[in-house]
Amino acid sequence: GLARRGARWRTVLGVFKIRIGVLIMITALGGMAIVPGSRLSLAQVLWLALAVLVAAASAGAFNQFVEADSDRLMARTRGRAFASGELPRSAGWLAAIVALVVLAVALAAVATNGIAALFVALGAITYGVVYTLWLKRRTAWNIVIGGLSGSFAALAGAAAVDPTIPPQAWALALVLFLWTPPHFWSLAIAVDADYRQAGVPMLPVVLGVERAARIVHASALILVASSFLPLVFGAGWVVGAGAALGGAYFLWRTKALARAPSRKAAMAAFFASMVQLSLLLLAVVVDAAMR
Repeated sequence: GLARRGARWRTVLGVFKIRIGVLIMITALGGMAIVPGSRLSLAQVLWLALAVLVAAASAGAFNQFVEADSDRLMARTRGRAFASGELPRSAGWLAAIVALVVLAVALAAVATNGIAALFVALGAITYGVVYTLWLKRRTAWNIVIGGLSGSFAALAGAAAVDPTIPPQAWALALVLFLWTPPHFWSLAIAVDADYRQAGVPMLPVVLGVERAARIVHASALILVASSFLPLVFGAGWVVGAGAALGGAYFLWRTKALARAPSRKAAMAAFFASMVQLSLLLLAVVVDAAMR
């Protein structure tokens, strides 16, 4: 009946990692907002936002499709639809995921321009192929390179407004690139035992939790410093305030993690990274609205 159908939809949506997709979509909106000058129509903004969301969600689904065997080994991911067998790892699912990425890229191209579409494609390919297939099981640098997928979302938004991509958009893309490692490594410290068991060489597995926690704090310091870069290229005081507030909170949490590593401190740092990025992106959008 209805309950079973609702549960089925929740299963399907779970495969697409919608929460991460929404954060990447908001990043693209931040990329649009940080570019001064000509503005897109509301329809263009919505279509590009949808394209980025669909591309990111499809890359997340591809990640779960490929990682099903590894996901079964970890308590955190054992219940995922492909890992648990709730959804079949069929050629049909793989074709649907690839078709959604192609559709998203085409949508970005038609709604805005080819450069924006290229960055939408690069974001999905970086997460789906470069991170998931090539790097995740080979090197502790996996998530550093994988972090480019967030940068490409910011650049897709910026390119939609101005295909030449002004310097403040590159500054925001750099912030996104530097955000992913402390964000993800915080989570990796919290679920360190899972990654050990699955044989995935995440930073705390390779270097130990204590050293990883210190690296998280050091990389958060670099991130927070970089989040003030857009001010150099003409962003307003609101962006500075967002960078300062979110940055201070994130650093407070990563310092506590470096001082006394624990699952609780690691999860607090992980959630603080989301607060930091959300405040910064919100500040960028508010700053644009005030211009």
